[in-house]
Amino acid sequence: MLSFGILLTLMVLNSSLAFSEVKKVIVYGGSGALGSESVRYFRAKNWWVASIAHSVNAEASANVKVKMTESFTEQAKQVTVGVGKLLGDEKVDAIYCVAGGQAEGNAKANSLYKYADLMWKENVWTSTICTHLATKYLREGGLLTLSGAKVALGPTAESVSFGMAKASVHQLTQSLSGPNSGLPPRSVALAILPVTLDTPTNRRIMPNADVSSWTPLNHVTQLFFKWTVGESRPASGSLVELVTANGRTVATPIKSP
Repeated sequence: MLSFGILLTLMVLNSSLAFSEVKKVIVYGGSGALGSESVRYFRAKNWWVASIAHSVNAEASANVKVKMTESFTEQAKQVTVGVGKLLGDEKVDAIYCVAGGQAEGNAKANSLYKYADLMWKENVWTSTICTHLATKYLREGGLLTLSGAKVALGPTAESVSFGMAKASVHQLTQSLSGPNSGLPPRSVALAILPVTLDTPTNRRIMPNADVSSWTPLNHVTQLFFKWTVGESRPASGSLVELVTANGRTVATPIKSP
């Protein structure tokens, strides 16, 4: 028979475990620059992190490796099944879609068809998959973030493929703010709209650029963290502009109409 002191200790331990439940998040694009930074940031906080990407991120708690395919339905099914095997009946606190791509070219460019197809795959496919995953695995009150672009708030004549893909992500985000969106109750869907992220690739292809106007990756991951725990979280459907000047980044939400 347990003594009162031992029983009380066990009750305190069980209570502590309940309050210290490990948070779980999914990073789609977890092997890219922002994705890798996100995985690293949340793992340092001892959160469980699943990475979804074309290559495995060894720092993640678990991985779903995306197979290359020309079929959206095949890729969506493969990722959805893979996440289902990882989570079972469990839910996650947030899903961050940081997969994406960029391409130049106007409507006359010979590369238009090629890049329109690529931008749709890299930006719209991934956002759509994350949105559906959120309806299945996001906790009530959880967070879904998608990746837009500030430039796509207006015309993008010299990069039409990129602009129309990102504009679609903006529209999807705003649609998710509605009461019948399919997302769990009290959950929030946001899109980040950076100008230029400070990534190794951008530094390589633009070696003479003013990087003081580029948004640091760790600033974005810190925003993700704050929004996930409910701090300074914008209203659902907001497009959040990330504008950096002189090394200082300001996040400005644009609420959906």
